[in-house]
Amino acid sequence: MKKPSIPLGLVFSQSGPYAMMGRQMQKSALMAVEEINESDDFDFTFAPHLRDPGGVVAAYHTACADLIREERVDHICGCYTSASRKQVIPIVERTERLLWHPARYEGFESSDNVIYVGAAPNHTVVPLVRHMLDEISSEVFCAGSNYVWTWETNRVLREIVTSAGGRVIAERLLELGDTAVDHIVSEIIDRRPPVVFNTLVGESSYVFVRALHEATTRAGLTIPMLSCSLCEPELKLIGSAASIGCITSSAYFESIDIPENRAFVARWKKRYGPHSSPSVDGQSTYVCIMLLARAIRRAGSAEVTAVRRAAANHRYDSPQGPTWVDPDNNHCFLTPRLARSVRGCQFEIFWEADAPERPDPYLSNLDLAAIGTGPQKSNDAMSKPKHLRIVK
Repeated sequence: MKKPSIPLGLVFSQSGPYAMMGRQMQKSALMAVEEINESDDFDFTFAPHLRDPGGVVAAYHTACADLIREERVDHICGCYTSASRKQVIPIVERTERLLWHPARYEGFESSDNVIYVGAAPNHTVVPLVRHMLDEISSEVFCAGSNYVWTWETNRVLREIVTSAGGRVIAERLLELGDTAVDHIVSEIIDRRPPVVFNTLVGESSYVFVRALHEATTRAGLTIPMLSCSLCEPELKLIGSAASIGCITSSAYFESIDIPENRAFVARWKKRYGPHSSPSVDGQSTYVCIMLLARAIRRAGSAEVTAVRRAAANHRYDSPQGPTWVDPDNNHCFLTPRLARSVRGCQFEIFWEADAPERPDPYLSNLDLAAIGTGPQKSNDAMSKPKHLRIVK
Protein backbone atom coordinates (compact mmCIF):
# COMPACT_ATOMS: atom_id res chain seq x y z
CA MET A 1 0.00 0.00 0.00
CA LYS A 2 1.12 3.54 -0.72
CA LYS A 3 2.31 5.37 2.37
CA PRO A 4 0.56 8.62 3.36
CA SER A 5 2.53 11.76 2.53
CA ILE A 6 3.29 14.54 5.02
CA PRO A 7 4.15 18.00 3.61
CA LEU A 8 7.45 19.40 4.89
CA GLY A 9 8.69 22.95 4.37
CA LEU A 10 12.40 23.51 3.64
CA VAL A 11 13.55 27.14 3.72
CA PHE A 12 17.20 27.58 2.79
CA SER A 13 18.82 30.35 0.73
CA GLN A 14 20.37 29.00 -2.45
CA SER A 15 21.70 32.43 -3.41
CA GLY A 16 22.96 35.49 -1.55
CA PRO A 17 25.87 36.11 0.86
CA TYR A 18 25.72 32.71 2.60
CA ALA A 19 24.42 30.61 -0.30
CA MET A 20 27.01 27.87 0.12
CA MET A 21 25.75 27.06 3.61
CA GLY A 22 22.14 27.20 2.46
CA ARG A 23 22.87 24.76 -0.33
CA GLN A 24 24.65 22.45 2.10
CA MET A 25 21.68 22.48 4.46
CA GLN A 26 19.14 21.84 1.70
CA LYS A 27 21.20 18.95 0.33
CA SER A 28 21.36 17.41 3.81
CA ALA A 29 17.61 17.83 4.26
CA LEU A 30 16.85 16.14 0.93
CA MET A 31 19.25 13.31 1.75
CA ALA A 32 17.41 12.69 5.03
CA VAL A 33 14.00 12.88 3.31
CA GLU A 34 15.06 10.33 0.71
CA GLU A 35 16.36 7.93 3.37
CA ILE A 36 13.13 8.22 5.37
CA ASN A 37 10.93 7.79 2.30
CA GLU A 38 12.80 4.63 1.28
CA SER A 39 12.88 3.12 4.78
CA ASP A 40 10.50 0.45 6.03
CA ASP A 41 10.92 1.91 9.53
CA PHE A 42 8.45 4.70 8.74
CA ASP A 43 4.84 4.25 7.64
CA PHE A 44 4.71 7.67 5.97
CA THR A 45 6.75 9.72 3.52
CA PHE A 46 7.75 13.38 3.45
CA ALA A 47 6.79 15.62 0.53
CA PRO A 48 9.39 18.41 0.60
CA HIS A 49 8.36 21.90 -0.48
CA LEU A 50 11.41 24.07 -1.13
CA ARG A 51 11.65 27.83 -0.74
CA ASP A 52 14.67 30.03 -1.51
CA PRO A 53 14.65 33.40 0.30
CA GLY A 54 17.87 34.38 -1.48
CA GLY A 55 19.53 35.62 1.71
CA VAL A 56 16.96 38.44 2.02
CA VAL A 57 15.87 38.59 5.66
CA ALA A 58 12.27 39.67 5.07
CA ALA A 59 11.81 36.96 2.44
CA TYR A 60 11.97 34.24 5.09
CA HIS A 61 8.67 35.39 6.60
CA THR A 62 7.10 35.48 3.13
CA ALA A 63 8.38 31.99 2.31
CA CYS A 64 7.02 30.48 5.51
CA ALA A 65 3.68 32.26 5.17
CA ASP A 66 3.36 30.79 1.68
CA LEU A 67 4.24 27.29 2.90
CA ILE A 68 1.66 27.46 5.66
CA ARG A 69 -1.09 28.99 3.50
CA GLU A 70 -0.54 27.16 0.20
CA GLU A 71 1.07 23.86 1.16
CA ARG A 72 -0.58 23.40 4.57
CA VAL A 73 2.69 22.42 6.22
CA ASP A 74 2.80 21.90 9.99
CA HIS A 75 6.59 21.54 10.12
CA ILE A 76 9.25 23.79 8.60
CA CYS A 77 12.99 23.09 8.68
CA GLY A 78 15.18 26.02 7.86
CA CYS A 79 16.92 29.33 8.55
CA TYR A 80 20.70 29.66 8.73
CA THR A 81 21.08 33.09 10.31
CA SER A 82 19.46 34.22 13.53
CA ALA A 83 18.08 37.25 11.68
CA SER A 84 16.10 34.92 9.42
CA ARG A 85 14.90 32.78 12.33
CA LYS A 86 13.54 35.84 14.10
CA GLN A 87 11.55 36.68 10.97
CA VAL A 88 9.92 33.25 11.06
CA ILE A 89 9.11 32.84 14.76
CA PRO A 90 6.09 35.20 14.85
CA ILE A 91 4.27 33.37 12.06
CA VAL A 92 4.93 29.85 13.39
CA GLU A 93 3.78 30.97 16.85
CA ARG A 94 0.66 32.68 15.50
CA THR A 95 -0.34 29.68 13.35
CA GLU A 96 0.82 27.01 15.85
CA ARG A 97 3.42 25.40 13.55
CA LEU A 98 6.87 24.03 14.42
CA LEU A 99 10.13 25.44 13.12
CA TRP A 100 13.00 22.93 13.26
CA HIS A 101 16.07 25.17 13.44
CA PRO A 102 19.37 23.44 12.52
CA ALA A 103 22.00 26.15 12.95
CA ARG A 104 24.11 26.82 16.04
CA TYR A 105 23.01 30.11 17.48
CA GLU A 106 23.62 32.75 20.16
CA GLY A 107 21.07 31.60 22.76
CA PHE A 108 18.90 33.81 24.98
CA GLU A 109 15.71 32.74 23.24
CA SER A 110 13.03 30.12 23.72
CA SER A 111 9.82 29.42 21.85
CA ASP A 112 7.34 26.58 22.18
CA ASN A 113 7.15 26.60 18.40
CA VAL A 114 10.87 26.12 17.71
CA ILE A 115 12.95 22.97 18.16
CA TYR A 116 16.54 24.23 18.46
CA VAL A 117 18.68 21.39 17.09
CA GLY A 118 21.79 23.52 16.59
CA ALA A 119 24.24 24.16 19.40
CA ALA A 120 23.47 26.58 22.24
CA PRO A 121 26.18 28.97 23.54
CA ASN A 122 27.26 26.61 26.33
CA HIS A 123 28.11 24.06 23.59
CA THR A 124 30.21 26.46 21.49
CA VAL A 125 31.37 29.86 22.74
CA VAL A 126 31.90 28.83 26.39
CA PRO A 127 34.37 25.95 25.74
CA LEU A 128 36.11 28.04 23.06
CA VAL A 129 36.64 31.03 25.37
CA ARG A 130 37.70 28.74 28.20
CA HIS A 131 40.38 27.27 25.93
CA MET A 132 41.47 30.73 24.84
CA LEU A 133 41.88 31.92 28.44
CA ASP A 134 43.71 28.80 29.55
CA GLU A 135 45.98 28.25 26.55
CA ILE A 136 46.31 31.43 24.47
CA SER A 137 45.49 34.83 25.99
CA SER A 138 42.98 36.84 27.99
CA GLU A 139 43.01 39.61 25.36
CA VAL A 140 41.12 39.22 22.09
CA PHE A 141 40.26 41.18 18.93
CA CYS A 142 36.72 40.54 17.60
CA ALA A 143 35.71 40.74 13.93
CA GLY A 144 32.16 39.87 12.95
CA SER A 145 29.01 40.45 10.93
CA ASN A 146 26.69 43.18 12.17
CA TYR A 147 23.67 41.21 13.33
CA VAL A 148 22.24 39.41 16.33
CA TRP A 149 24.46 36.29 16.35
CA THR A 150 27.65 38.34 16.54
CA TRP A 151 26.20 40.86 19.00
CA GLU A 152 25.15 38.22 21.50
CA THR A 153 28.12 35.90 21.00
CA ASN A 154 30.52 38.80 21.56
CA ARG A 155 28.53 39.84 24.63
CA VAL A 156 28.95 36.38 26.15
CA LEU A 157 32.65 36.37 25.25
CA ARG A 158 33.10 39.81 26.80
CA GLU A 159 31.46 38.83 30.09
CA ILE A 160 33.61 35.71 30.40
CA VAL A 161 36.84 37.46 29.42
CA THR A 162 36.36 40.49 31.68
CA SER A 163 35.38 38.31 34.62
CA ALA A 164 38.75 36.58 34.18
CA GLY A 165 40.60 39.89 34.24
CA GLY A 166 41.05 40.09 30.47
CA ARG A 167 39.75 42.51 27.86
CA VAL A 168 38.29 42.78 24.39
CA ILE A 169 40.85 44.87 22.51
CA ALA A 170 38.41 45.89 19.76
CA GLU A 171 35.13 44.85 18.16
CA ARG A 172 34.83 45.53 14.43
CA LEU A 173 31.66 44.68 12.49
CA LEU A 174 30.71 44.50 8.80
CA GLU A 175 27.24 44.34 7.27
CA LEU A 176 26.16 40.86 6.17
CA GLY A 177 27.77 40.14 2.81
CA ASP A 178 30.26 43.04 3.02
CA THR A 179 33.73 42.02 1.82
CA ALA A 180 35.55 45.33 2.42
CA VAL A 181 37.83 43.87 5.09
CA ASP A 182 41.11 45.72 4.45
CA HIS A 183 40.64 48.30 7.23
CA ILE A 184 40.04 45.56 9.81
CA VAL A 185 43.03 43.55 8.62
CA SER A 186 45.23 46.66 8.74
CA GLU A 187 44.14 47.42 12.29
CA ILE A 188 44.93 43.85 13.35
CA ILE A 189 48.41 44.08 11.85
CA ASP A 190 48.99 47.44 13.56
CA ARG A 191 47.71 46.35 16.99
CA ARG A 192 49.07 42.78 16.87
CA PRO A 193 46.46 41.16 19.13
CA PRO A 194 47.35 37.76 20.60
CA VAL A 195 44.18 36.19 19.13
CA VAL A 196 41.30 37.04 16.76
CA PHE A 197 37.72 35.88 17.30
CA ASN A 198 35.93 35.61 13.94
CA THR A 199 32.11 35.76 13.78
CA LEU A 200 31.89 36.93 10.18
CA VAL A 201 29.36 35.05 8.04
CA GLY A 202 29.67 33.60 4.54
CA GLU A 203 31.73 35.39 1.90
CA SER A 204 32.70 38.12 4.39
CA SER A 205 34.48 35.51 6.48
CA TYR A 206 36.22 33.79 3.56
CA VAL A 207 37.64 37.08 2.23
CA PHE A 208 38.70 38.14 5.73
CA VAL A 209 40.54 34.90 6.51
CA ARG A 210 42.41 34.99 3.21
CA ALA A 211 43.32 38.66 3.61
CA LEU A 212 44.48 38.24 7.20
CA HIS A 213 46.61 35.23 6.25
CA GLU A 214 48.32 37.22 3.48
CA ALA A 215 48.90 40.21 5.75
CA THR A 216 50.29 38.24 8.70
CA THR A 217 52.55 36.26 6.36
CA ARG A 218 53.98 39.50 4.92
CA ALA A 219 54.44 40.93 8.42
CA GLY A 220 55.98 37.76 9.83
CA LEU A 221 53.22 37.45 12.45
CA THR A 222 51.38 34.45 13.83
CA ILE A 223 47.94 35.35 15.19
CA PRO A 224 45.62 32.46 16.11
CA MET A 225 42.02 32.65 14.90
CA LEU A 226 39.01 31.33 16.80
CA SER A 227 35.59 30.52 15.35
CA CYS A 228 32.26 29.00 16.37
CA SER A 229 31.15 28.43 12.80
CA LEU A 230 33.87 27.61 10.25
CA CYS A 231 33.37 24.15 8.75
CA GLU A 232 35.03 21.87 6.19
CA PRO A 233 33.28 23.15 3.00
CA GLU A 234 34.18 26.71 4.03
CA LEU A 235 37.83 25.77 4.49
CA LYS A 236 37.81 24.66 0.85
CA LEU A 237 36.40 28.01 -0.26
CA ILE A 238 38.99 29.90 1.81
CA GLY A 239 41.87 27.89 0.35
CA SER A 240 44.19 25.29 1.79
CA ALA A 241 47.00 27.63 2.87
CA ALA A 242 44.92 30.37 4.53
CA SER A 243 42.55 27.96 6.26
CA ILE A 244 45.15 26.06 8.30
CA GLY A 245 45.34 26.61 12.06
CA CYS A 246 41.89 27.95 12.87
CA ILE A 247 40.54 26.69 16.20
CA THR A 248 36.82 25.97 15.90
CA SER A 249 34.23 25.03 18.50
CA SER A 250 31.46 22.80 17.17
CA ALA A 251 29.29 19.81 17.97
CA TYR A 252 30.13 18.26 14.60
CA PHE A 253 33.22 17.66 12.48
CA GLU A 254 33.58 15.30 9.55
CA SER A 255 36.48 13.62 11.39
CA ILE A 256 34.35 12.36 14.32
CA ASP A 257 35.32 8.70 14.54
CA ILE A 258 32.16 6.85 15.48
CA PRO A 259 30.23 4.27 13.40
CA GLU A 260 27.22 6.55 12.86
CA ASN A 261 29.38 9.32 11.42
CA ARG A 262 31.54 7.06 9.29
CA ALA A 263 28.36 5.68 7.71
CA PHE A 264 26.86 9.16 7.31
CA VAL A 265 29.98 10.57 5.61
CA ALA A 266 30.12 7.55 3.29
CA ARG A 267 26.48 8.07 2.25
CA TRP A 268 27.09 11.80 1.79
CA LYS A 269 30.12 11.26 -0.46
CA LYS A 270 28.33 8.59 -2.47
CA ARG A 271 25.48 11.02 -3.09
CA TYR A 272 27.38 14.30 -3.57
CA GLY A 273 30.84 13.23 -4.67
CA PRO A 274 34.04 11.86 -3.08
CA HIS A 275 35.59 15.32 -2.69
CA SER A 276 32.58 16.89 -0.97
CA SER A 277 32.22 17.28 2.79
CA PRO A 278 29.18 17.68 5.04
CA SER A 279 29.07 20.85 7.13
CA VAL A 280 28.13 21.23 10.78
CA ASP A 281 24.85 22.97 9.94
CA GLY A 282 24.19 20.54 7.10
CA GLN A 283 24.64 17.59 9.42
CA SER A 284 22.41 19.32 11.95
CA THR A 285 19.75 19.75 9.25
CA TYR A 286 19.92 16.01 8.61
CA VAL A 287 19.44 15.47 12.36
CA CYS A 288 16.43 17.84 12.34
CA ILE A 289 14.63 15.74 9.73
CA MET A 290 15.50 12.49 11.47
CA LEU A 291 14.30 13.77 14.87
CA LEU A 292 11.07 15.00 13.26
CA ALA A 293 10.43 11.67 11.54
CA ARG A 294 11.03 9.74 14.74
CA ALA A 295 8.73 12.05 16.68
CA ILE A 296 5.95 11.63 14.11
CA ARG A 297 6.37 7.87 14.30
CA ARG A 298 6.18 7.90 18.09
CA ALA A 299 3.21 10.27 18.12
CA GLY A 300 1.35 8.45 15.37
CA SER A 301 0.51 11.85 13.94
CA ALA A 302 2.12 14.99 12.48
CA GLU A 303 0.00 17.20 14.76
CA VAL A 304 2.27 19.81 16.34
CA THR A 305 1.44 19.30 20.02
CA ALA A 306 1.75 15.53 19.74
CA VAL A 307 5.04 15.75 17.83
CA ARG A 308 6.56 18.23 20.27
CA ARG A 309 5.68 15.93 23.15
CA ALA A 310 7.02 12.85 21.34
CA ALA A 311 10.31 14.58 20.44
CA ALA A 312 11.20 15.33 24.06
CA ASN A 313 13.84 13.08 25.64
CA HIS A 314 13.92 10.70 22.64
CA ARG A 315 17.56 9.74 22.06
CA TYR A 316 18.82 9.56 18.50
CA ASP A 317 22.31 8.20 17.83
CA SER A 318 23.17 10.79 15.20
CA PRO A 319 26.38 11.31 13.18
CA GLN A 320 27.58 13.76 15.85
CA GLY A 321 26.74 11.37 18.69
CA PRO A 322 23.72 10.92 20.99
CA THR A 323 21.22 13.77 20.59
CA TRP A 324 17.89 14.46 22.24
CA VAL A 325 15.53 17.34 22.92
CA ASP A 326 15.33 18.85 26.41
CA PRO A 327 11.60 19.31 27.15
CA ASP A 328 12.37 22.25 29.45
CA ASN A 329 13.60 24.53 26.66
CA ASN A 330 13.23 22.72 23.28
CA HIS A 331 17.02 22.75 22.77
CA CYS A 332 19.15 19.64 22.21
CA PHE A 333 21.67 17.79 24.32
CA LEU A 334 24.90 17.87 22.27
CA THR A 335 28.58 17.01 22.75
CA PRO A 336 30.88 20.08 22.58
CA ARG A 337 34.17 19.68 20.70
CA LEU A 338 37.23 21.78 19.84
CA ALA A 339 39.30 21.17 16.71
CA ARG A 340 42.09 22.76 14.72
CA SER A 341 41.96 23.06 10.93
CA VAL A 342 44.75 21.13 9.19
CA ARG A 343 45.95 20.41 5.67
CA GLY A 344 43.39 18.86 3.39
CA CYS A 345 40.64 21.25 4.58
CA GLN A 346 39.79 19.06 7.55
CA PHE A 347 39.63 19.47 11.32
CA GLU A 348 41.67 17.57 13.89
CA ILE A 349 39.70 17.23 17.12
CA PHE A 350 41.83 17.87 20.21
CA TRP A 351 39.14 18.06 22.92
CA GLU A 352 35.60 16.85 23.42
CA ALA A 353 33.25 16.65 26.39
CA ASP A 354 32.89 13.30 28.12
CA ALA A 355 29.17 13.12 27.37
CA PRO A 356 26.40 15.16 25.74
CA GLU A 357 25.79 18.36 27.71
CA ARG A 358 22.41 19.74 28.64
CA PRO A 359 21.57 22.87 26.64
CA ASP A 360 21.81 26.09 28.64
CA PRO A 361 20.56 28.77 26.21
CA TYR A 362 20.41 31.44 28.92
CA LEU A 363 23.76 30.45 30.45
CA SER A 364 21.98 30.41 33.79
CA ASN A 365 24.35 27.68 35.02
CA LEU A 366 27.55 29.34 33.84
CA ASP A 367 30.05 29.71 36.68
CA LEU A 368 32.22 32.64 35.64
CA ALA A 369 34.45 32.28 38.67
CA ALA A 370 35.56 28.86 37.46
CA ILE A 371 36.73 30.10 34.04
CA GLY A 372 40.15 31.65 33.52
CA THR A 373 42.96 30.53 35.80
CA GLY A 374 45.62 33.13 34.97
CA PRO A 375 47.23 35.28 37.71
CA GLN A 376 45.51 38.38 36.33
CA LYS A 377 42.04 36.98 37.16
CA SER A 378 39.85 39.61 38.76
CA ASN A 379 39.22 39.29 42.49
CA ASP A 380 35.63 40.42 42.14
CA ALA A 381 34.61 37.83 39.54
CA MET A 382 30.98 36.89 39.98
CA SER A 383 29.71 33.33 39.94
CA LYS A 384 26.94 34.18 37.46
CA PRO A 385 26.82 36.29 34.30
CA LYS A 386 26.32 39.97 35.05
CA HIS A 387 23.63 40.52 32.43
CA LEU A 388 21.12 37.92 31.31
CA ARG A 389 18.39 38.86 28.90
CA ILE A 390 16.07 37.15 26.47
CA VAL A 391 16.47 38.28 22.87
CA LYS A 392 13.15 38.01 21.04
